[in-house]
Amino acid sequence: MRRRDFLKLPLAAASAFAAGTPTRFQVACMTLPYSAFPFERALTGIHNAGYQYVAWGTTHVRKPVIDVNATAKDAAQIAARCRSIGLQPVMMFSGVNFEESNAVSVYQRRIDQAAAAGIGQIIVFGKTSAGDYGAVIRNLQQAARHAEGSSVILALKQHGGNTATGEHCSRIIADVGHPSVKMCYDAGNVLDYENHDPLPDIQKCWTDIRSFALKDHRNQPKDEDCGIGFGEIDHYKLFAPVMRTGLDMPISAENIFEPLVPRPQNPEGVDRLARRSREFLEAVLAGLATTPEFKG
Repeated sequence: MRRRDFLKLPLAAASAFAAGTPTRFQVACMTLPYSAFPFERALTGIHNAGYQYVAWGTTHVRKPVIDVNATAKDAAQIAARCRSIGLQPVMMFSGVNFEESNAVSVYQRRIDQAAAAGIGQIIVFGKTSAGDYGAVIRNLQQAARHAEGSSVILALKQHGGNTATGEHCSRIIADVGHPSVKMCYDAGNVLDYENHDPLPDIQKCWTDIRSFALKDHRNQPKDEDCGIGFGEIDHYKLFAPVMRTGLDMPISAENIFEPLVPRPQNPEGVDRLARRSREFLEAVLAGLATTPEFKG
């Protein structure tokens, strides 16, 4: 972030930004890009692509990574498998929209699973069209109370509807009013679902962000999601607001694929793109860390 851009921040946000220590980014890859292949192959590929962190999501060869009715012990065993090959699990998906009538019970089970697995964040979102806002708040408040005493947070991700942008998610977070509900920022979805520029949006919500689900997006020559660095989003500008939060912050590659061309038909092709996403992301973060505003 350039100094003149920094000076445009609201006073309270600028003060918090200036006072913060460097963010400890946890560069992860989701297993989601490997959904056509077994979960174990996804873990191997992600580890061999140079990652230390992994996010679970969501199915592999049509089998869920972890069923919603699985026990906390089951979750701990899956996490142990990840750690045995050198991957620390940091995020997982809830698997239910938070407007649904069963959202609270699902979230409670997911919180128990995440706590047993040592996973700090559960990605949650709503329907792509706005549903019952009151139900969203009630469901999240009840689920958040279940998370009290654990280190697990429910991380709202942009997904259209009630969660169209980061600004919308910050409103939900404020209305829920519980420290166990924060945000996982998905810039690709903001640009895709809403055709809304995520750069000014993130300036309105960055203090609520605790993680990123990383994908890029192109409107031209074809409207489609893609891996970071292949799309239209400037990730140097995207990450600038959260460079000095003092937090541990997972940033997980959700989409790693190249636009316009077919996706790889073999896992080795996915491995190549996973490594490329890590290298791009690490280059952006390393570059930002050298600027005067973010040193220290």
